[in-house]
Amino acid sequence: MATSVPTLVDLAQTVSQDLAADPTGPAEEHPLFSQPGLTMACLDRSLTVQQANQEFFGRFGGDRTQPCGRPFADLVHPSVQQPLLRKFAGLTEGRRDRFTSEVLAVGPDGRAFTASLSACAVRSSTPDVSAIWVMMASGDEPVDGEVMPSRKKILSETDARILEGIASGVSTVPLAARLYLSRQGVEYHVTCLFRKLRVPNRAALVSRAYSMGVLKVGVWPPKVVEDFVK
Repeated sequence: MATSVPTLVDLAQTVSQDLAADPTGPAEEHPLFSQPGLTMACLDRSLTVQQANQEFFGRFGGDRTQPCGRPFADLVHPSVQQPLLRKFAGLTEGRRDRFTSEVLAVGPDGRAFTASLSACAVRSSTPDVSAIWVMMASGDEPVDGEVMPSRKKILSETDARILEGIASGVSTVPLAARLYLSRQGVEYHVTCLFRKLRVPNRAALVSRAYSMGVLKVGVWPPKVVEDFVK
């Protein structure tokens, strides 16, 4: 009979159960902590990195002092922070025990990469969540080179508001009235957006903005990530 291969979430659940059984033991001593190809970290209830393995430091920082003590949200691309934080809230509030998600993370050089993330709640002697165990698979496919680093400011304030309006389906005339611009002024900014994002039309503009991480994921009405606004 064939043996099933444990999934990433199965491994995360195993570590969470082991930590719950021995809450006084350092997570770094768990056998899976040294497993090659697994990026692992232990977060507190505020989602701050408390412990991590060497794979994690390699992805997010050069030594053990850099990622620890940082909010985990700082390590993912701004476009996916809000939906990811909502999932983490489900763990810390006790509404779920674990979740899996594809995320867009950001390395120490500011470059984005994709990762399959699994997170599990750790409970010790009480029903309350004491920690969150996070595990990501190393060696995932490289992200599209068009994804913008989170610190690159490419849009003016007006560009950002027009992009949000287009993504919401607002046409030129009401968009001009909303922003106190002429119709020609709106069209000028739209043309500039086409050039900046290298697209031929409005539909492609919205699609490219999402794929580059300029528009936040899971948010309505659409919002531009503020990191990209000058």
